[in-house]
Amino acid sequence: ADGIVARTVYPEVPPKVEYRLTEWGQALCPALDGLLRWAEQR
Repeated sequence: ADGIVARTVYPEVPPKVEYRLTEWGQALCPALDGLLRWAEQR
């Protein structure tokens, strides 16, 4: 997801996939929190 989310696929049955925010994705959290607060006020 353009460097925002990292995806790890494990060779298991059933398939296991994990997603996590990259450092850049974590850096977006304050801006997204502000946007969420703004939206909740509307």
